[in-house]
Amino acid sequence: MQAIIMAAGKGSRLGTLTDEYPKAFLEIQGIKLLEYNIALLHNNGIRDIVLVTGYKNEHMEHLVKNIDGIICAYNPFYEMMNVLGSFYMAQHMLKIDDTVYMHADTLCSPDIFNDMMQVDADMVLPVDYKQCDEEAMKVYTSNGRIVEISKQIPLDKAEGEFIGIAKLKYTVIEDIKLAAKQLMHDKQFMSYFEGAIQELIKLNKYNIMPIATQGRFWGEVDFLEDYQYVRENIPKSLVEIARNDLTNG
Repeated sequence: MQAIIMAAGKGSRLGTLTDEYPKAFLEIQGIKLLEYNIALLHNNGIRDIVLVTGYKNEHMEHLVKNIDGIICAYNPFYEMMNVLGSFYMAQHMLKIDDTVYMHADTLCSPDIFNDMMQVDADMVLPVDYKQCDEEAMKVYTSNGRIVEISKQIPLDKAEGEFIGIAKLKYTVIEDIKLAAKQLMHDKQFMSYFEGAIQELIKLNKYNIMPIATQGRFWGEVDFLEDYQYVRENIPKSLVEIARNDLTNG
């Protein structure tokens, strides 16, 4: 199994906190956001990791240069692209293998991650079932499958928010790459990764399954209040996993 971590963005909405270092270098209890996600992958036996960098990429590359299994893909156009563009820049490094997709600035409870890993479907997307706001990456389901994923889903139709961490079975990798390529060809440079997921939904041949977060911790650090929330609510189990990984390598 392999993983891809998206870590190209600047995090400009965090003000001066990202002036010198990438957003993924923000720390909680002395551990960087990126280190939490690497540790969570290592804890699940995943060491084959593609890290997509952009803003302050030299810091990222220095941090992971001695970690076996991590390779960096630099997106020089990170200021002109959204997440799908960064995925496209790195997708040639992905093998036809089961894949975990992650954002470096998003943390989740190890229990959510473990539940995701246990489900057998073409794609597994943890969803926080709740009332969403306009900014949320919203989902709509039918017969237990995700049939729409977009920020543009009307609020009265949306069922919950996709948390930005997913498991992709090897069977979808070629089609997700083709979808990303087509969207880039169509100059959809501001598209999210979920735009490619929606293209796979249209193919109507994959089981794209949600799992509920069930009120367990997750947090995406976009704003100062997000950072504060994550610092105050991060589970001890995730901190322990990260500390053990940093200690034992």
